[in-house]
Amino acid sequence: MTATNDELTGEQRTIDTLYARLDELRAQTRARLADVRRTGPAGSPQNRSERDAFATLYEDRLAQLEAVEERLAFGRLDLEDGSRRYVGRIGLTDAEQSQLLTDWRAPAAQAFYRATAAHPDGVVRRRHLVTRGRSVTAVEDEVLDLTLVVDGDERLEGLSGEGALLAALGAGRTGRMGDIVATIQAEQDTIIRSELGGALVVQGGPGTGKTAVALHRAAFLLYAHRRTLERSGVLLVGPSRTFLRYIDQVLPSLGETGVVTTTVAELVPGVRATGTEDDAVAELKGRAVMARVIAKAVRDRERVPAEAVTVRIDGRTVVIRPDDVAGAIARARRNHRPHNQARVAFVRDMLSRLADQYVAQLAFDVPPDERGEILEDLRSHRDVRVALNLAWMPLTPQKLLEDLWAKPWRLDLAAPELSRAQRRSLARDAGSPWTEADVPLLDEAAELLGEDDQAARAQARAAAQQRADELAYARRVLESTGSGALVSAELLADRFTAGGPALTTAERAAADRTWTYGHVVVDEAQELSAMAWRALLRRVPTRSLTIVGDVAQTSAAAGTRDWATMLDPVLRASWRLAELTVNYRTPAAVADAARRVASAAGLPVSRLTSAREVPDALQVRRVAAAALVDETVATAKLALDDVRDESGAGRVAVLAPDGTVDELRERLAGAGGPATDLDAPLVVMGAREAKGLEFDAVVLVEPADVLAASAGDLFVAMTRPTRVLHVLHSRDLPRGFEEGDDDGPVVRRSDMPVPEARAGAR
Repeated sequence: MTATNDELTGEQRTIDTLYARLDELRAQTRARLADVRRTGPAGSPQNRSERDAFATLYEDRLAQLEAVEERLAFGRLDLEDGSRRYVGRIGLTDAEQSQLLTDWRAPAAQAFYRATAAHPDGVVRRRHLVTRGRSVTAVEDEVLDLTLVVDGDERLEGLSGEGALLAALGAGRTGRMGDIVATIQAEQDTIIRSELGGALVVQGGPGTGKTAVALHRAAFLLYAHRRTLERSGVLLVGPSRTFLRYIDQVLPSLGETGVVTTTVAELVPGVRATGTEDDAVAELKGRAVMARVIAKAVRDRERVPAEAVTVRIDGRTVVIRPDDVAGAIARARRNHRPHNQARVAFVRDMLSRLADQYVAQLAFDVPPDERGEILEDLRSHRDVRVALNLAWMPLTPQKLLEDLWAKPWRLDLAAPELSRAQRRSLARDAGSPWTEADVPLLDEAAELLGEDDQAARAQARAAAQQRADELAYARRVLESTGSGALVSAELLADRFTAGGPALTTAERAAADRTWTYGHVVVDEAQELSAMAWRALLRRVPTRSLTIVGDVAQTSAAAGTRDWATMLDPVLRASWRLAELTVNYRTPAAVADAARRVASAAGLPVSRLTSAREVPDALQVRRVAAAALVDETVATAKLALDDVRDESGAGRVAVLAPDGTVDELRERLAGAGGPATDLDAPLVVMGAREAKGLEFDAVVLVEPADVLAASAGDLFVAMTRPTRVLHVLHSRDLPRGFEEGDDDGPVVRRSDMPVPEARAGAR
């Protein structure tokens, strides 16, 4: 990256102008927000609603303006007509509405990512601006008729902004994922700007930028289809809460703050999945057959009594006959409503039949208003309630599923498709914590059960009573103060209960299990079971999805190794496949070794092209088993010294078999933080926990043990580093590591002890 001082000075003037406008807009928005807040909760309900709406609007706008501070502008297009167009995180205009900065998502910015020498799209020169804070430090120019390079026997177009891209890839990690908006490559941009409709599956190996592409696609869709998506929202589903924390700064930095983020374990509001279970049990719960098991379990709760039940009420006898119950159940089922809602029709039908029996024993005709009293007497009679509940019990999803696992006879009835051994493996005590694999089953049950109308009516009655109490209190206050002429009791009650602005779309959606979204983004989608897919697809009836993953990295036993096998049953022909083929993260030597190991283990690995070479990126050492922990500690400390810079950037992960994680965390707790916090310079975790994350350096401990647990986990672990992978082993290495295995590069090996950490080394 070279430029004359005049070029840098000129670009600095432009950047100064853009930041000045950004500061001006921030000040205007803060002032407007302050004005709205000063008005307080006064005025009519409509005025208050308008005030809250404006407050939310200004808060969102201010959050957007604050989030784009870093690299506000990062590119410039010099066009054939002599004009220039600056590209940045958001669009900016001056006070006269002249365009200062073009939003990266706008059609006018597309050429910044896609223009080539073969298809220049009206672009003469593309410039990448490199900034630190608000200062321009360098520029990189691409004259498009000079961008063709030769790679072997195949002519390929060079990386867009190669210098800026490689600088970004080589920068130290910070514990949080950064955006790639300044360095999006053409194949990534095509996916990001793909049409909204249908399900887009993005298959890509490690380091291809799948997660970044998914996040930038969410931001692009919200920009390009704002009216379609702003009311329904966008849902982002990640593999873990750790992963969601890792990416939580990306969308705000792209100008979007309203996306709902969750994991499969959090899909059902109010349910906390803290339990663990064997992989085999989780795999069984994830099978599509479990949908039939849950449906059968619900239907089994609608049952005809074996014998008639006689009830005495006010000296008269009514009989709850099996035939009547069977008829009422059949009639209620014909409405095809969820269990709890259909129960209302069942109870109404049965009470009518019992009322007919009661009236037939009277010596006079019963007027309609008195029949209502008879129905209410029957409804409130304890024996009637017990009998009708036994025939058709109102249920919660939690109660249904807990009974299935805790009461073997219920599971035997509901799951004849499962073997006896499979049913026994699902058994557990009542009150056991929910597991992640339980959550899709709870969601399935909630869909079949529906809301309990009795609970909803009770809540409505409680709310009405609370409102009446608030009004009565307000009237007493007005009487005691003599302020009745100034304010009404209703308005005073509203002020007592004012709770601030209305919830945003994202907040309302996150709290509502039945909310349906305009678009759903699923990351690490290869881990989802068939039941998890059913739960997700309920939330997007339009089937508009972005599905990103790599079938070679599947760790979950219920996950997939083939997209068609998993998706055809639920999406049929409505999904399409796009592939990412360039590995930007992992140095070539590491990526090639990981591919060899994964191929030897039988994983369906995609052939990738690595974007860069890093000297000595793969270092493998054999050590004595007794010294493995000590050597790991020393290597991790040395690696941390090597990668950290003056700003504190640079992260190291020790990825170890589960049996040694706790000991290593204890030994390394003082080396770079608590050793479990993602923000710490040095973290220790199992290979599966590292899915979706990246680090400057990785120390991989005993890969044979990681492979024994899961080949996918080993593939994940090997592909996390951006600079160097240290492999320490006492047992023989899996196939693929050895020199000469497959056709990959020679691995640098050493049996020498690791040197002591160098103080202050970089």
